[in-house]
Amino acid sequence: MTEREAQPAARLEEQRARWRERYQASGERNADFTTISGEEVPPLAAPGDAPERDLADSVGFPGEFPYTRGIYPTMYRGRPWTIRQFSGFGNVHETNARYRYLIAQGGGGLSVAFDMPTLMGRDSDDPRSRGEVGHCGVAVDSVADMEVLFDGLPLDKLTTSMTISGPAPMLFAMYVVAAERQGAEVSKLDGTLQTDILKEYIAQKEWLFPPEPHLRLIGDLLEYCAAEVPKYHPISVSGYHIREAGSTAAQELAFTLADGFAYIELAKRRGLDPDVVGAQLSFFFDAHIDFFEEIGKFRAARRIWARWMRDRYGITNPKAQQLKFHTQTAGVSLTAQQPDNNVVRTALEALSAVLGGTQSLHTNALDEVFALPTERAAAIALRTQQVIAEETGVTSTIDPLGGSWYVERMTDLQEWRAEEIFATIDQFGNGSMLAGVLAGIERGWFQQQMADAAFAYQQQLEKGAKVIVGVNKYVTSDEHELEILRISEEVERQQRAELARRRAARRDGEVAAALDRLRRAAGSDDNLIPLLIDAARVEATEGEMVGALTEVWGTYTEPPRF
Repeated sequence: MTEREAQPAARLEEQRARWRERYQASGERNADFTTISGEEVPPLAAPGDAPERDLADSVGFPGEFPYTRGIYPTMYRGRPWTIRQFSGFGNVHETNARYRYLIAQGGGGLSVAFDMPTLMGRDSDDPRSRGEVGHCGVAVDSVADMEVLFDGLPLDKLTTSMTISGPAPMLFAMYVVAAERQGAEVSKLDGTLQTDILKEYIAQKEWLFPPEPHLRLIGDLLEYCAAEVPKYHPISVSGYHIREAGSTAAQELAFTLADGFAYIELAKRRGLDPDVVGAQLSFFFDAHIDFFEEIGKFRAARRIWARWMRDRYGITNPKAQQLKFHTQTAGVSLTAQQPDNNVVRTALEALSAVLGGTQSLHTNALDEVFALPTERAAAIALRTQQVIAEETGVTSTIDPLGGSWYVERMTDLQEWRAEEIFATIDQFGNGSMLAGVLAGIERGWFQQQMADAAFAYQQQLEKGAKVIVGVNKYVTSDEHELEILRISEEVERQQRAELARRRAARRDGEVAAALDRLRRAAGSDDNLIPLLIDAARVEATEGEMVGALTEVWGTYTEPPRF
């Protein structure tokens, strides 16, 4: 460094020393200066905080490795993120009407919310489904429901995301058959299936079988889509549910990417090309309320994924190194108290996702803490994204917070924390992330980590160190009653009656033969996806397909953790 170059650096350090002295003399207000995850926040970020940072290696440029600033060279100057509002309630007729409304109002893609029986692989007439049909999403029992769900919505022109994991291959089979019946070319379908069974064992608990059979089904799906539906994303590796279960931002980041690495190893175990499979994976993150922590998390996710794909797995395909992700604003940040405040929370969370470079986004409605959203609440959630996209100017320049000393510091911190967690998981698996994730599940380690984080945050809330407006501060007692969407019991009666009519109208011999072929193949190495599609074509129900496989594979009970 020349003397001339040294002078500004020396002056800057002198200024920083003077500021620090005056800051200490002035004192801080009595407040908690940590992130929602408990990370210490510095009073000021400055250019000298990370003098060793190699900007070319760690920050770079959009569309270039390591993709910290975005996976596309033009990002939102080329095309905006996809507005993909998560929706589903009651029966398929009601949900189809909501989809048509959202698309007509400017939505860019579909995202299907299924009810609890469907998520658990149960038909609507299963005794265990009673009282739950259509309540937290839409009821889908067979391909006939799938046809109505997407009636008038061309599946070869719209991208569709389906948020379901345990019975995801069965719903995928129905989706393929529904597309065929629309006249769509299946090889051209583009969309996303969640499928991520590892996060079910970690967080959401909606599994059907033991881990290995589930992983076998996922391997079958990866293999089938690579050959038959190459544009389709057969796994959306999901951190959202991990964060909603109480994890910190770094835990969400690390557990999610570890699952992604595990699926890469699963693909290699199946003899699939990781350069192909890596490009098929997508991710799903939570946008929580701590604004800068979330932006750092999103930027760190891209950088970590790119480096691990290249350095750990030898993947050279740039598309496989690029982490593509959908974001949903945090459901756990919504409050029943002063629910109008949820509009503000959602807007800020959505903005963090956009500034973090998301590829698609769902904004929660203000009333989702009570029930599925009303049309009015869904419209406000949709308009929130449109205001960000059209009015704020944040899409005019790429990664506008890149180079912010605090944002870069937070990005680095999230990466460091994630790498510490990876080291532990890797140790569990003796050098295999797939084995490490499975070992962590069996030991209850993931659950314990999330429980500890959730407990620590709850303690801060109860002490008042962390504030939720309207809950533990600025509380009022004159709240008005909110009009919410209520699902009538008639929905369940109609769904069960319709399912009975379908069962009576189909050819039982064809259904029994299709299920028998599926049952026999479950004990072999045959790819099961074509057999599931065959079963869907003859109107076998989701519950019947799941039941056939359960006869061979059994069920799973989570090991207790005390």
